[in-house]
Amino acid sequence: MASRSTQILEAAARVIARRGVRGLRVEELAEEAGVSTALIYYHFKDRTGILRKTLEFISDRAERYTNQLDPGAEPLSPREELDQTLLLELQDTTEVRENSSAWGELRASAIFEPELREDLARSTLTWVQEVAALLGRVHPMAPAVALAGAAERLTALLEGLSMRWLSGSLQIAHARTLLSEAIDAEVERLGR
Repeated sequence: MASRSTQILEAAARVIARRGVRGLRVEELAEEAGVSTALIYYHFKDRTGILRKTLEFISDRAERYTNQLDPGAEPLSPREELDQTLLLELQDTTEVRENSSAWGELRASAIFEPELREDLARSTLTWVQEVAALLGRVHPMAPAVALAGAAERLTALLEGLSMRWLSGSLQIAHARTLLSEAIDAEVERLGR
């Protein structure tokens, strides 16, 4: 059974994905999580604490589902690992839909809630650095600035494709094709 704080964070991701950050009410979150509002305040202090911890939670959860490997499977090559890490962000599962929707809502809300900007910038930078490291394993001799630029482009594209897919303006298969083509282009560019 999940800890109470994890249970609350799972519920927060669901509520944010459904209603947005502005629609997040502690009372509704308590009901969704099946806990008291006092327990939420005990674990997270205030609404900003809930949002910050939810951002961490969805980042950690995304890392888990993008790095999943079958126990008996052969190790992935660096290129396969890069592809898997990015393409698994475009899966039609409840967990990925919730995570991607909540991430988009948190990103959009940072426009109006400056206290989230630093946390969001830190999470984004971590993600970009992780993708740059994967690209560096594919092309170990590529300059760091080129790896960072490619990672920025790929993560930004992935966010945009994800929002288009989630909003129904792009089919998931086409989004995955576009992302695969972008990965190919960036890897080729780094190899020059």
